[in-house]
Amino acid sequence: MEQRRAHGKGQWYHETQSRTQAADAVALVPEAAYVTDRFLLDLSLPDATLRDARAWLTLSRRIADRLFPDAVTVTRLNTFSVYERLSTALTVAQVCGVQRLCNHYAARLAPLPGPDSSRESNRRLAQITEYARQLASSPSLIGAASRRQLDEVGLTANDIVLINQLVGFISYQARTIATGQALLELPVRWLPGMPVQEDAPAALFERHDDRWQPDIPGLELRVASLEQQDALAEISPSSPLQNLAPLLAHDETLLREMDRLIQLLWDDSDATALATLLSARINGSPDCFNQQAQLWAGAAGLPDAVRNGDRALLAWSHHHPELQPLTLAVKLLTRSPDRFSAAQLTPLFAQGLCPAGPLKLLAWCGLSGWLNRLKIGLGAVQPIT
Repeated sequence: MEQRRAHGKGQWYHETQSRTQAADAVALVPEAAYVTDRFLLDLSLPDATLRDARAWLTLSRRIADRLFPDAVTVTRLNTFSVYERLSTALTVAQVCGVQRLCNHYAARLAPLPGPDSSRESNRRLAQITEYARQLASSPSLIGAASRRQLDEVGLTANDIVLINQLVGFISYQARTIATGQALLELPVRWLPGMPVQEDAPAALFERHDDRWQPDIPGLELRVASLEQQDALAEISPSSPLQNLAPLLAHDETLLREMDRLIQLLWDDSDATALATLLSARINGSPDCFNQQAQLWAGAAGLPDAVRNGDRALLAWSHHHPELQPLTLAVKLLTRSPDRFSAAQLTPLFAQGLCPAGPLKLLAWCGLSGWLNRLKIGLGAVQPIT
């Protein structure tokens, strides 16, 4: 069986059947594969904005290169091929609807030979694609059964961590690029009928004291290398990665880079806290939400308002109108990055923010979504006993 692409729409239509020859696979925009910046994909932001964001953008580029290299060595414990990585990236890009992202990953994927056409390979790729699509579009639906299905098609524990990292990173990349395009006032190009992500069920947030527990084995210290032990020791007890670190430490370099990225994008402002709460509430991560709610030191009632949904938050916002523009921007960017435009940034500029301010803040929104998806994809909250 061959992978089929609708002519002229290779960046939108991606199927999971494998092919063995790449000669007839032509992406709609083949030049999109060749960029100097694999994070912003050569989006030309103003020099002043790039200077202010240089540190975290440089780190994001390194992470992109690490997650999506041109070649990987497949081993018994790490079975994800370059094709599967890029196929996953394209799936998530399609869910996000950011065309620049779709063009890039479609162009990189198109010339690669796919896996063999056996039933097992097709089933594996189909399951990878379905998991990636669901974690990107409806993360709260992911659970233990989803992880078992990945295990059944041959994914190892390392592979399951990796696919969650891939989906989380592309979700972050899409929202950062969408913000950059809005800063440049580029026209929004979204397809009619593209679904908007629905908020996670309110029932997930009824318990305030549940604790997150991993659902796959983490790295044991007795078998960890010195580099892995050092990377684990460097994670602060207050870091959002604290509970995730043993699962992520198989790639200690990526763990360090993620921890540094969090440090560069996070601050203790009310705006950052609000973005964290909204992202966790929409995506369905009670643990991320409860951790931030416990730290909230701003106007009374915000965590409960976010917890209780849009109506409660709207009522709360009537008494705190200064946070309403950011609330609307974060909600749209989280739910539907393809529809995010300059119209959402104008009210933020009216409040005195320079262009680098919204870019960093809304990049944090994307990074929060990455962390939400890691918590959802790798474990679940459990009552304290």
